[in-house]
Amino acid sequence: MHHGIRTMHLLNKELPPQSGGVLNPTVKQGAWSRSMGACGLKLRLFLIGLSLGVVFSACEEEVPLIVSIDPQVGTIGEVLTIRGNNFGHEQDESYITIAGTSPTFSSYIEWTNESISLTIPEFGASGLVYVHRGDKKSNPAIFSNRATMPEPVSVADLGSGPRIRSVEPGSGSIGSLVTIMGNGFGSSREGSGVFFSWDTAALTLMPMEAPKSEQLEVFETEFGYELWSEREIRVRVPDGAASGDLEVRTSRGTSMPAIFTVSGKPGTKTFKDKRTYTISYTVNIQAQVATLPNTLYLWVPHPVTSAAQRNIELMSRNREPFVEYYRGATLFQFHDLGAKSGVGINLSYRVDVYTIETTLKSSSIRQINGSPIPALYTLPSVLIPSDNPLVVAQTNAIIGRESNPYEKAQKLYEWLIQEGGIQVSPLNNGAVEALEEKRGDSYSAALLFCAMARAARVPAIPVAGVLIDRSRSTSRHYWAEFWIDGFGWIPVDPALGAGAAPADFNLRGGTEANHEAAAYYFGNLDNQRIAFSRGQGIFSQMDPRGRLAVRNREYALQNLWEEAVGGLESYSSLWSDITITGMYVQ
Repeated sequence: MHHGIRTMHLLNKELPPQSGGVLNPTVKQGAWSRSMGACGLKLRLFLIGLSLGVVFSACEEEVPLIVSIDPQVGTIGEVLTIRGNNFGHEQDESYITIAGTSPTFSSYIEWTNESISLTIPEFGASGLVYVHRGDKKSNPAIFSNRATMPEPVSVADLGSGPRIRSVEPGSGSIGSLVTIMGNGFGSSREGSGVFFSWDTAALTLMPMEAPKSEQLEVFETEFGYELWSEREIRVRVPDGAASGDLEVRTSRGTSMPAIFTVSGKPGTKTFKDKRTYTISYTVNIQAQVATLPNTLYLWVPHPVTSAAQRNIELMSRNREPFVEYYRGATLFQFHDLGAKSGVGINLSYRVDVYTIETTLKSSSIRQINGSPIPALYTLPSVLIPSDNPLVVAQTNAIIGRESNPYEKAQKLYEWLIQEGGIQVSPLNNGAVEALEEKRGDSYSAALLFCAMARAARVPAIPVAGVLIDRSRSTSRHYWAEFWIDGFGWIPVDPALGAGAAPADFNLRGGTEANHEAAAYYFGNLDNQRIAFSRGQGIFSQMDPRGRLAVRNREYALQNLWEEAVGGLESYSSLWSDITITGMYVQ
């Protein structure tokens, strides 16, 4: 196993509902006959048309369309009427889902091509209503169960927990600003948060199964929290959010949910194929020359939360930290190490990782005014020299007169995987050197993509972590994400797109079909990786007199890793690789 050792001398197709491991129940014979009869007629017409030189449309059912539901706010036992088109003249094997669950057969009162009536079931919850017809699913409509809606707050019944009075606006796109009014939020955020429904396309539920609550907190990476006070919160809709419940969670409790609709998406983003990993890693310190007093600080990364990497859970650690979970790292402190003494940190985490798939209509992209993301994530930095003249010139040559941010990013990616000379073996160059030499690895390729994207005024961040191969060994790896207003972050992996994958890694598209890998790794990302940083973690020294150990090209991008203060004159540090101790596939 490779370890980072350093001596200091100091002077990371939606499936149909399932039941019992079997896909949708077998189609009824009558329904099958009717379907075959209709299609057989169309087939005969098609064959006749061929002889006449006429082409008829294929036998394909149209997608159900919901126009309205009534009531939009109701209670258990009431009749819910759904109006629209293409529902089918008979129910057959079609069904409705409300908040991810399907009513029993006896709940349905009427089913026609343009109208469906049913009794709201006892498990009816607030959420999205869909019409499912074969493998087609309608657009969503929002139904609110009056029993689960937040009640107006009165002076006599404020209580101590958070209460939502209003959410304005009640709908918005990814990245847009939302104002939440109410009581009991707390004068400062501290450990509190606002949670949106997570993208329900990722969930696979049996029709009769109660949905598991899946929610997503507003992200600091996206400057999600703009204001937090006792009666008002202003947040931005996070990447991966979906229409559904919105909650405020504080140390004093969780609010009743309010309904929020995510609108205006220029495409779709799907999170699927969950893998759960358990991982462990260590840091070992051996003091060599030390006098009292002295202190050693270690900023140890942990898996980072995103829309596709969720439910990060600390399984075990052998030492309590000095500062917990600060900007993607946990700070540990060691006091008064003696000469020839050793100390260590052992960590174990559990993390869920999803495959990401995106589709986007670039002509539908609309800019969100006032978003802080374009302002910050197009700035140059030491790692991302987007203002370098060579980077600017090459970027302009690639994108030409293109003005669409998605199209710009795609042009840059395609040039990079074709002309960037990306290889598997690690190098020691950065973005500018990789551009000059036309030779790079995953690290310099990710940084160069971000630099060129920012030069093109497309917000972008590098991501650092590890790849996991078939033998469950890990290797450090770097990729990137770029931001589209109203849609969120879109992943790109230039190294894997160029086919530069470790020998035992399961490359999407395969090593013999790199054109498929190139297409896949723009906008999509596999679940065979764990991310430890998104962007660069910037920390401040604990002591202005502290002496720093620089660690480059690690499994996280951060400016500080080790800081020695006082009489710790010489020590060695060993940071282990990330070890996969378990993997579970859903």
